[in-house]
Amino acid sequence: MAEKRKKGFQFPTAYTVLFLLIVLVVIATWLIPAGQYDLTDGGDPIPGTYHEVPSNPQRIIADGLMAPINGMYGIQGEDGSVSVYNSGDLYGAIDVSLFVLVIGGFLAITMATGAIDAGIGKITTAFTGREKIMIAILMIVFALGGTSYGMAEETLAFYGLIIAVMIAAGYDSLVGVAVVMLGAGIGVLASTVNPFATGVASGFAGISIADGLVSRIFILVVGTAMGIFFVIRYAEKVKKDPTKSLVYDQREEDRKHFLKGSEEQAMPELNGMRKTVLVLFLLAFLIMIFSVIPWHDLGIGLPQLNWWFGEFTALFLGFAILIGIVGRLGEKNISEVFVNGARDMLGVALIIGVARGVSVIMGNGLIVDTVLHWAEVTLGSVGGVAFINLTHLLYLPLGFLIPSSSGLATVSMPIMAPLADIAGVDRSLMVTAYQSASGLLNLINPTFAVVMGGLALGRIRYDKWVRFVLPLMISLLVLYAVVLSIGVFLPGIVF
Repeated sequence: MAEKRKKGFQFPTAYTVLFLLIVLVVIATWLIPAGQYDLTDGGDPIPGTYHEVPSNPQRIIADGLMAPINGMYGIQGEDGSVSVYNSGDLYGAIDVSLFVLVIGGFLAITMATGAIDAGIGKITTAFTGREKIMIAILMIVFALGGTSYGMAEETLAFYGLIIAVMIAAGYDSLVGVAVVMLGAGIGVLASTVNPFATGVASGFAGISIADGLVSRIFILVVGTAMGIFFVIRYAEKVKKDPTKSLVYDQREEDRKHFLKGSEEQAMPELNGMRKTVLVLFLLAFLIMIFSVIPWHDLGIGLPQLNWWFGEFTALFLGFAILIGIVGRLGEKNISEVFVNGARDMLGVALIIGVARGVSVIMGNGLIVDTVLHWAEVTLGSVGGVAFINLTHLLYLPLGFLIPSSSGLATVSMPIMAPLADIAGVDRSLMVTAYQSASGLLNLINPTFAVVMGGLALGRIRYDKWVRFVLPLMISLLVLYAVVLSIGVFLPGIVF
């Protein structure tokens, strides 16, 4: 018998959403008046100089289908229009997409050595019997993974082991899920150098990935501490009185399911080779951070490299090869693992190109400045603090529509970064607002595969997870509002 088709509405993929958005923007070029701002020598819009210009409506078939391709290559419209400020030409998404592919290969080779698994396994073993300390350390480790390279799908390998350890310690399965999902999730929403969030957004905002680093580190430290306190408080409450567990009704079933055969989930040994790999892994990100910091502007006599995505790509390609050699993967295996890792990121790379097509249509249709002008009129009088916090709230529903952090950054930053200039807000605050809202939503986003996959592995119902995590999300929302507001008054803190 043929399988019955699933009934009911299924939310479309990010690709479908973005292509529909391209069609809507094409239609908008026929309806929205064309206009432009006068620009500074640096290519930024000058507030109050908006004026209408002859329209240049786009075509759904010819221009709409070519938009992702033109966005990838950075091809201008026939009239020479551009869709991104701070650039003499429309720069394409090809450099960012190539960077994403190479990062995928770099991460795959690192994972293939077993170094990351071994490190987390070592922590789990060393702190058996001291679970409160282990909760804190594991959440910090996962947060570092999230903030550095957007650790998400990679966490799925750890749920079984960590849940088993937590249940054996007298906690429940929800604690194990929270350690992994909240640890990595808080790291992602406080991304310091995450190339898929901060890197892409900063690139399309025309700023360095180091801009806003101080505020993001502050959010990372305080947010992770809040998450650790939240999880440990719940864990201790459950240990004292198991009936307080949100999953108490499945307590015995969980013990049978997770503790049976938990010994089979042993992690690789953290030997000297894997320790060296972890050092090299960390060094790659430290070099990237060093390369973008304007040391001369800070009055520090260190070499100023002024690297960008081309150099970043070469950096991680080189470290991928080096880690593969140190990890003794062999020439053939290095090549295969790298290509497979890049293949896993192909969807992200394509989303960036498709999302860039939206900017191409808006730019060539000459409606970018009109949208900015409307926003200037609407939000120009609310003040910087209200502006950045309203923007932060706006990104929450946008993140639901486009769960891909890279796609959301590519679509929104060409509009929001110049709007920040008009509102008198530093562009790095816009990047921070985007990534924190996107990351916060992805703690419960049902369209985000990592959330649903992690809950399935932990046998946690979605409604129970939302009930559990909502108080922490509200607290984190307040934290971001405070940091963003301070950033408006003390722009130096956003460096």
